[in-house]
This record gives sequence, C-alpha cells and structure tokens, in this order.
Amino acid sequence: MYASLNDITNERYSKQPVVAVAAAQDAYVLSALRQAVDKELCHALLIGSKSEIQAIAGQNDIDISDMEIIDCDDSTQCCKTAVRLVREKHAQAVMKGLVSTATMLREVVNSEHGLRESELLSYVAAFELPGFDRIVYLTDPAVNMYPDLVAKKHIIRNAVKVARVLGNEQPVVACLCAIESINPKMPCTMEAAELVKSNREGELQNCVVTGPLALDNCLFREAAIHKGILDPNAGRADIILAPQIETGNALYKSFAFVAKVACAGVIVGASVPVILTSRADREETKLNSIALAMRLAYERMN
Repeated sequence: MYASLNDITNERYSKQPVVAVAAAQDAYVLSALRQAVDKELCHALLIGSKSEIQAIAGQNDIDISDMEIIDCDDSTQCCKTAVRLVREKHAQAVMKGLVSTATMLREVVNSEHGLRESELLSYVAAFELPGFDRIVYLTDPAVNMYPDLVAKKHIIRNAVKVARVLGNEQPVVACLCAIESINPKMPCTMEAAELVKSNREGELQNCVVTGPLALDNCLFREAAIHKGILDPNAGRADIILAPQIETGNALYKSFAFVAKVACAGVIVGASVPVILTSRADREETKLNSIALAMRLAYERMN
C-alpha cells in the first residue's frame, strides 16, 4: 500500500500513459507536464493554439520539444479533441488547461461522444497528513454540490476504487458530520446511518463505512474512545466523505493551503482519469495530481 504521494510520483511505468491536455497554452500546466514527463510518468499531447503554446513555453524556458502539439484555437473544440483522442485510444487521461472546468466536464459527460463510465463523476483528493502512516482521501470537495443518498453511494464507490488501486484493499469510509449521533434535524447524520446500513447489507462493497462522525473522530482513535464511540473503525478513516461541497471544499483548502499538506486530486467516474488543476494549486500539487492520474490510468491499461 502506498504510504505517501512521493511513492506515486516516483513510479516508473513500462508503458507510459498519454495525457491529452485541452487548451494547453498555460505556463503552469506546461511546467507541471514538463516535470511529469521528466519523471517518466507520462507522455504529453498538447491541444491548443500552437503559436501560443510555443510562445509561452519559450517565455518560461519550458522545453516542449518532445511533446506533440495539435493546433486548435477554440477552447470547446480543444476539449472535444481531447475526449476523442481518448475514445480512439490515443490517450489514457485528459487534463484541463486554459479552459473552464464546466466546458471540460461538459465534453467528458456528453451522452453521445463523452467518457462517462459510472452514473456520477466525483473528485477524490489524496492527502499526506503529518503523523499518519497512510494516505487519507477526501471526497467530494469540488464537483457534487449537495449529493443525496444515492449520489453519496456513487461517490463512495468512486473513492474506494482509487484507494484500492493505491493498495488499500478495504478502506474505512467515515461519513463526516458535525456530531456523532443521529439527529433528524441534521439530514447528513440520517444519510450516514443509511450508508452504514447499505455497507453492512453488501450494497457498498470493498470498504467499511462508519458514521456519523465529527472530524476528530474520523481521524483520531483516541478522540473516538474519549467520546465513548463503540465502533472500532471510528478514528481510523482512510476516506472522509464530506456531507456537501462547502464542508469538503473548506476542509480541502484547510489541508492544502493553510496547513500546506502534500496533496493530489483527480476526477473519477469517467473511463479515464480527469485532471483539473487550479492556478491556485502549488506546483507540487499539480505534479502529484498528474502522478495520481497516471497511476490510475496505468492500472486500466493492464
């Protein structure tokens, strides 16, 4: 089982996945790709304005001589091309460049020519929290705003698939809430109880679901014991399920920006991993995200 994100970025693949980058005329994206290619994590296929890509690379001293460029001036068409290249087996992952997330995802989930595989796409973030001997995952801090019970089941399944690829065969999923008891006035606690039930009945497989739990009882065993929580999996979360986007997004940014914890993120639920890095993300996060996506892509190739 991978214990750190550094283990993922140090992987070497016998056959490197190709990532198709939509609207690649962005210095931050090109820099991250350069690092990933140098580490032999992937090959990069750049889609976008060829003149702009070359100019930006030159201005920022980024060598792109070993990256193929497909000239395209329209951002929507760039996304369509990236998706098409995946469907034609020329690429094993897609990455957003200088284009809106909505435009990118619209092509990924397009019913006629998209890449949708499961019923729902979700974002999985991976964190290397200080003092922990494992990678801790957070979902969904970015895509699904107010998931209902059915959506949360899909979100859990997506995250479990990521954890299993990284060697955690039976991850503990903790349903994050503000309290540890079931309260009809707090719907997320009711949904947590239903998710635990679904897990025990075999609907949610390859994981152990626990909750409702507050954050301290998700991650720290001693906090769970101190509060008299009897579930032996309380305090041992591998995956934290956020109740809605505000909580997930705030927790993500608390870890990534306030605590500056090493992290990575990828959208799953499509036939290939989708990389959506932000300009606000640190350079390390961009590289880690590409590395995580390539690990997932390589798994599907074999």
